[in-house]
Amino acid sequence: MSFGPPPSPYTQSALTADNQRRRRRTRLFGVVAAVLVVALCAGGWLLMHANGDDGPSKKAVAVPQAPDEIRETVERVPRTPEGELVVDYDEEKFKDDETRYAPGTWATDKIFAKGIKNQLMGFKFGEWDKKAWTIELDGHICATTKHVTADGRTAVVVQPAKRKGTKDAGVCDEVVFFDLDTGKKLWTATMPDAKSAYVTNTNLTMARGTVAVAWGNGSVAYGMVDGKQLWKSTGVTTCEDKGFAGGRSLLVLLRCGDESEHAYRVQKIDPRTGKPQWTYKMTKNISEVYLPSSDPPVIAVGAGDYTVTDLITLDDQGRHSATISMKGGRFDPMCGSSFDGTQYFGAMENCYALVVGKDALFVASKDDGEIDQPENWIVAYDVHTGKSLRKFDGRPLQPLWPVKMNGDQLLAYRPSADMVGPAAVVSIDPATGKQTPFLFFNLPDGTTRMETPEWSDIRFEHGRAFFSPRQLSASAAHPDDPVPAAVGIGNVR
Repeated sequence: MSFGPPPSPYTQSALTADNQRRRRRTRLFGVVAAVLVVALCAGGWLLMHANGDDGPSKKAVAVPQAPDEIRETVERVPRTPEGELVVDYDEEKFKDDETRYAPGTWATDKIFAKGIKNQLMGFKFGEWDKKAWTIELDGHICATTKHVTADGRTAVVVQPAKRKGTKDAGVCDEVVFFDLDTGKKLWTATMPDAKSAYVTNTNLTMARGTVAVAWGNGSVAYGMVDGKQLWKSTGVTTCEDKGFAGGRSLLVLLRCGDESEHAYRVQKIDPRTGKPQWTYKMTKNISEVYLPSSDPPVIAVGAGDYTVTDLITLDDQGRHSATISMKGGRFDPMCGSSFDGTQYFGAMENCYALVVGKDALFVASKDDGEIDQPENWIVAYDVHTGKSLRKFDGRPLQPLWPVKMNGDQLLAYRPSADMVGPAAVVSIDPATGKQTPFLFFNLPDGTTRMETPEWSDIRFEHGRAFFSPRQLSASAAHPDDPVPAAVGIGNVR
């Protein structure tokens, strides 16, 4: 029986990659061991808060979800604060001045998945950089969504490399729906009349049972079960479908009027029919709009500016609840420009330093810059009244970034100050301000850029933290070195 040809000799690049991984893993385990000693020496405090009646597991109660609902995972305090390296993937063989865009970062309880160029790839935990599956797409990824169904499915929009009968690259008109655990394509659909759908204007989202795409000149929705078209809006109208926000509900952002006299509207629509349920009209001095949350409805606006100046919250009938000022740029929800100032791959829902819960939203301040002062802080605001509820300080040289809601708790990431002391994922109780540690760890050498949401997707799912840059390029000084593309920390089981 043949098992194929013998392995070829290592190239210098492969040896370099292997040695770097080994050094990174050795250093990580050494730091984690030291961190665990510190945590254990802290006495029963950590264990008491991890297992006691007042821990976040009591308040963060999981609600059963249907398979086609958008996932809202409720995390439990991990069995140990010792984080181990569960994913460590590098991209290799970069050409001079090559940039590889890497949109899309997802995880389930079994798989970490990543999109890079024209591929989707999945990794099992504890197998380092070994791919569990790879999906070769028909072209480059154009748009992704952060949303995942309760049973682990999600979607991307692709720009096919060539259209039949032409030599030109196609537009972004192919939707691929796939299973994260198996790496199986479930269906592919071609968007109708999407001749103006490009990487700069295509937005993708999901709500229960529905995958929806908008590209300015039109929109279309598909059923998750079979990929059949549910509805579309591609005719000539006075309003453009700029993008959708999904999750518990489905919102659409409309831009109406000509370039000089345009106005924005937000509508809640039925995911299965596309019919409006309510409409909220904004004033005409708005330059930029994002939809970071569909339920509760939250709108991030740039009033007279392209940076976010205010957050507007609505009630469940689309009526104005509150306007929360970003205080002259003191706060930065990091909406939109996440690829060197561009809005590629769908920016409508992406506010990387803002997390919205059912009753409160959490937004990070900009860096303070003062020595011996907290690097930044997170402020919680009541979504119904707009009043500030509580302030959560980072530490000197250690900013605090909101990651996601965990029931009524906030999960936040705090980087290491010096790559020696530990980084941490902590759970914050908005009612009391108490912080409960979830994980202590250090990222491997060469991955510090992954620690800020400005450059990297930061995810926490099923007790594991994941860090993955949105674009990759080789070092000018060491162009042959592998480029870190994803790191996962947590417990294998």
